[in-house]
Amino acid sequence: MDMQTLAPKLGIKERYRLLTRDLGWAPSYQPKEALFPYTRYEGIKIHDWDKWEDPFRLTMDAYWKYQAEKERKYYAILDAHAQNNGHLNITDGRYLTALKLFIQAISPGEYAAHKGFARIGREFEGVGTQIACQMQSLDEIRHAQTQIHAASNYNKFYNGFHAFADGRDRIWYTSVPRSFFDDAMSGGPFEFITAIGFAFEYVLTNLLFVPFMSGAAYNGDMATVTFGFSAQSDEARHMTLGLECIKFMLEQDPDNLPIVQGWLDKWFWRGMRMLTLVGAMMDYMLPKRVMSWKEAWEIYGVENGGALFRDLARYGIRVPKGWEVATEAADHVSHQLMLGLYQWSYGTAFHAWIPSDEDMAWLSKKYPDTFDRYYRPRWEHIKAMEQAGTPYANFGLAKLCQTCQLPEVFTEPGDPTRHCYRDTLYRGEKFHFCSDGCKDIFLAEPEKFAQAWLPMNQLFAAPNFGDLAKWMEWVGLQPGVDNGDYSVSEDRANFEAWRHKASA
Repeated sequence: MDMQTLAPKLGIKERYRLLTRDLGWAPSYQPKEALFPYTRYEGIKIHDWDKWEDPFRLTMDAYWKYQAEKERKYYAILDAHAQNNGHLNITDGRYLTALKLFIQAISPGEYAAHKGFARIGREFEGVGTQIACQMQSLDEIRHAQTQIHAASNYNKFYNGFHAFADGRDRIWYTSVPRSFFDDAMSGGPFEFITAIGFAFEYVLTNLLFVPFMSGAAYNGDMATVTFGFSAQSDEARHMTLGLECIKFMLEQDPDNLPIVQGWLDKWFWRGMRMLTLVGAMMDYMLPKRVMSWKEAWEIYGVENGGALFRDLARYGIRVPKGWEVATEAADHVSHQLMLGLYQWSYGTAFHAWIPSDEDMAWLSKKYPDTFDRYYRPRWEHIKAMEQAGTPYANFGLAKLCQTCQLPEVFTEPGDPTRHCYRDTLYRGEKFHFCSDGCKDIFLAEPEKFAQAWLPMNQLFAAPNFGDLAKWMEWVGLQPGVDNGDYSVSEDRANFEAWRHKASA
């Protein structure tokens, strides 16, 4: 009698092929050019889509299993954090400013990345790339959701968290990451994957997630630490996808090299300007600090990024334009931006404060060549004004860079005593920039950036017409409640009273 035998278990490679490559099909009544038109107009030449490989070889059934397990762990910790008044376990109420900045500025970017990867998953021709982009799209919307859920508990107790949608669309500093992601989404699929999958996820994500999550852990914010850890395993796949796509483009045709290099130049500079917000958070907004922005750049930028570009040199890739400028600017940009955030704090959804003597001693230690010489005198002057009963506030409107949309508070490369300012004429209109990098990006695509939505201009547009009170209502800010000096804020009074009651 014949004995039944079990079919041999499929290997990882064969299983991956059946659940990805074999899900595609060859069109019969439409040419591929009609089905995938966007893979050609950027100038990138792809001769064999099957050459693209996903190093993780993750299939969709395994993906859902892994993500479901992470969700169960994440929400269990989040519930415990809420039920045990975890918001009182943070080191100091000032930490809330760092959390507000991250949630307001970065979380909408996660959602924008979700939409972008969903789009390019349809636009890419290769089945393997389509599957990987679909997974990353799901990752990104999950990251946005978990971050907003982590902040929702703080919204029950503290100010500045309540107008998430209005803040994302209308507050001036949130337009910095929004313009970054809108710029990427308005490009083609290959530029988008270079901008988000490589320049942001691979080159710059460690400058964002590692210092922030370490800072959250060091300051007792377990809800934020949990969503950070939950996201980091996804980030490993995202980094690999971005790097694989860069190598794939460079290996397919030598004509792709100058196009890819141009994108790397652009998106490195755009990313570094956006992460200046993170630098200000690391150096000034964390009551207990883990590392300085300069130290983070030296580890994750100079060392890790330098090793990456040495590896890519065999393809003809060089370090992005502006790399040396960014390295020098790491000594300055966090201080320059924080001085701006302090003087325009009436237009933010978080509190500001003058660094204490202990804070300035730490900054002096971390920035021995620059802080005491250039920035301590400014803070000391602001402190003297406050003590004299004339606290410093600038109710003028900041001049924003047309490209990165940050206030033009930065200095000339090589001379921190001179304000850096660039401009150009385009179709009879003058446009302003904070750096050579931002001006070069504008000149490469002037029609795109000439139409940029600048939040400062909306003060004079309908429905505000120059009325500051109307503008505050329009952006969802409660003057003096959501913003202003931390020392006299409702958030400080509540946090200290509740902490005292909880520990009494």
